[in-house]
Amino acid sequence: MEQQKSNSSLKAIIIVLAILLVGSLAYMYKMSTDSEKKEQTYVSEKDKLIKDLEAAKESYDAAIAENTGLKGDLEAERAKIVELLEKVKKAEDNAASLAHFKNDYRKLKREHDALIAEVKKLKDENATLTTQRDSTMTALDESKKYIDTLATKNDNLSKTVEKAQKLTLLNLKAQSFKERSSGKLVATEKARRVDVIKISFTIAANEVAQAGDKQYYVQVIDPKNNVIGEKKTEAFGDQSLTYSFITNATYENKTMDISQTVKGEDFAKGLYTVNVFDKGVLVANNSFTLK
Repeated sequence: MEQQKSNSSLKAIIIVLAILLVGSLAYMYKMSTDSEKKEQTYVSEKDKLIKDLEAAKESYDAAIAENTGLKGDLEAERAKIVELLEKVKKAEDNAASLAHFKNDYRKLKREHDALIAEVKKLKDENATLTTQRDSTMTALDESKKYIDTLATKNDNLSKTVEKAQKLTLLNLKAQSFKERSSGKLVATEKARRVDVIKISFTIAANEVAQAGDKQYYVQVIDPKNNVIGEKKTEAFGDQSLTYSFITNATYENKTMDISQTVKGEDFAKGLYTVNVFDKGVLVANNSFTLK
């Protein structure tokens, strides 16, 4: 009887040990499988982060090669990307470190996106400036020196891109008239009949611009490169501007039409150019012809 009890106890112990062994093996297998999955996930995320960093570096390389006014800022941010890339490549397999690197990359990515958007904006505005400059150079041989100076300053202008507060001038027009003794103006394009030139333009609405008194210098240049009108000169820093008249406006953030006339005599036939300046900066230009 005692022998039977002893055998039964032994069997029970063996069964318990077997169950514990199976459980231990199952637990070890699960831990091994989970570890492999975590390792695969880590490697995958690390590879993706490296690819993202390399793509950002290539993007900066392309932008720097264009030699924009933001080259210094681009090079500084590129250096940060390169530094983080090297850290990620050399890092040990540590999920916490990877999470930290990913957070650093997100911050650098925001700066990258903002700078690349600024580069695009600069390119578009430089293209516009170049078009305006070329048009003016074709019409005015004597103005070439001034335009060359303006072109030299394009890089500086690019760094101070027009912000949302900058007012935009639209629809710059010039109309020629004969003024009768009654004061009535009769439109004409014949140079020998013209004695009044009417200059008009529109200040576009801008809710975020600063309201108040605005002043623009209008310059009308005849075919002989002479400025007509008041012919007064104003200095802006190391530059001077000879203008036909000054127009003043009280801007209230709404669309505003401006017009003013300049009188003269013995108008010559040919191409006339109209430039509008905000202090020393050219903000609009156009041309017209008298026959």
